Amino acid sequence: MLMPGLLQAAPARWRALAALLAGGLSALAMPPFGLWPVLALTLPVLVFLIDATAGLPLRRALGVSFLAGWLFGLGYFVAGLWWIGEAFLVQADAFLWLMPFAVIGLPAYLALYTGLGCALARLAWTAGPGRILVFALALTVTEVLRGTLLTGFPWNDFGYALATDLRFAQGASVIGLTGLCLVTLATLAAPAALFDAHASSRARHLPLGLAVGLLAALWAGGQWRLASTEVGSVPGVTLRLMQPDLPQDQKFRYDARRTVMDLYLATSEGQGGLAGVTHLFWPESAFPFFLEREPEALARMVAMLPRGTTLVTGAARYQAVPGRERPDVFNSVRVIDSSGAIRGNADKVHLVPFGEYLPFQETLEAIGLEALTRVRGGFAAATSRHLLDIPGLPPAVPLICYEAIFPDEVMPADLGEGARPGFLLNLSNDAWFGITPGPYQHFEQSRLRAIEQGLPLVRVTNNGISAIVDPIGRIRGILPLGARGVLDGSLPQALPGTIYASFGSKISWLLVLGLGLVAFMLRMRDMHA
Repeated sequence: MLMPGLLQAAPARWRALAALLAGGLSALAMPPFGLWPVLALTLPVLVFLIDATAGLPLRRALGVSFLAGWLFGLGYFVAGLWWIGEAFLVQADAFLWLMPFAVIGLPAYLALYTGLGCALARLAWTAGPGRILVFALALTVTEVLRGTLLTGFPWNDFGYALATDLRFAQGASVIGLTGLCLVTLATLAAPAALFDAHASSRARHLPLGLAVGLLAALWAGGQWRLASTEVGSVPGVTLRLMQPDLPQDQKFRYDARRTVMDLYLATSEGQGGLAGVTHLFWPESAFPFFLEREPEALARMVAMLPRGTTLVTGAARYQAVPGRERPDVFNSVRVIDSSGAIRGNADKVHLVPFGEYLPFQETLEAIGLEALTRVRGGFAAATSRHLLDIPGLPPAVPLICYEAIFPDEVMPADLGEGARPGFLLNLSNDAWFGITPGPYQHFEQSRLRAIEQGLPLVRVTNNGISAIVDPIGRIRGILPLGARGVLDGSLPQALPGTIYASFGSKISWLLVLGLGLVAFMLRMRDMHA
């Protein structure tokens, strides 16, 4: 009881500082660091801070628990998401004043969910080891809410901590991100039970023993899956991923369009040209223009492509709207064959608030505010996701930029009975964020989608990380952050549908309900002891 006792006796300002520092340290569990064991030190601090509310009136205890969770979350999200501020330096003359709102304001909002989780946990708190389950369940629920409400932002969900180890990540093929979140919180908060001075030795050590056993089983199962799963390649396919490392301040400048095209064409052809390449991929929002309005640029692309080679690129697309002067503009994936015909389009469904559109767009634009992409009127969103047909490839699931961080939104809703795509295609532009942890975190989250669905991932970005990943998360080829060049490789074959692909988050919620029942029974036992 030494640690909880110290926190309970400490002045409120020291408890607040402990929460803030523990949250900040927790960010080391996320990429690029991947130091997930740090949560075994920091999560117990949050448990002890809730313990310190014992004896307070319930309303006061809920408020103090909420504040502890909010401060923990504030430290966690500031330390883990500070890199978002880099985007406001790209066009600093217009957007620098907004940086504090992103670096502090967004974490302060996201931390509300961590605070809510701690307050919910306090409602069902007990003095025994069962509170570890209560803690894990409450924060798992609020992490799901964080990824859902107000368009959602599940970035750096606690479940990604274990997923930084590819063996633990295999569990996502069954229980998904939500299940990994619950396992992470339950197992890495378990050391708190060691400090329960009034519990028996067995009661103190049992939670940690169960946690170690669960982690060992998850690790061993993942190791077996990695060692026993062979993945072939789709025959007759050679992919080339082009990563231009184009400075972000040039990417949207119309007057730089020729320079942009020169760079793309030269980088794509490399030293030996495109002989033998069947499919060439370019990143999100590749051009500072509309293809339909730049026939010369389209002609240059076609001249580069060997006969039978297909180009898949990110490019804005416009569509006239009857009765309205301004067309809809979509952030799209476009498929262009070697004759110059546009063979397919897929428009982005889940747009980035304040990046690709402004909430209350007309009102905010009227007072001079703009989205970061500076598209007047903002991008329009597609109503639903659909598979993208690319000649010579199996059907692709198009995921543009941060669409890949939403596990329950990946698959199209209208897939027919038994229909299954061949791969996930993630085109992105992380150059907004420079050489920071952001692109590493984005890559790992995209890779977990491949493991959940049992589908390979082709990821193409402006400045990295671009990669070809097989359906259990193994990297077949990679272009690192900040590099310019091309990556050639085959397309891994898809696996049969995973349990997660068949049932989605239903398995995770059954796990939550089952453990919730266990926590309720333990609480009843403690109350009658």
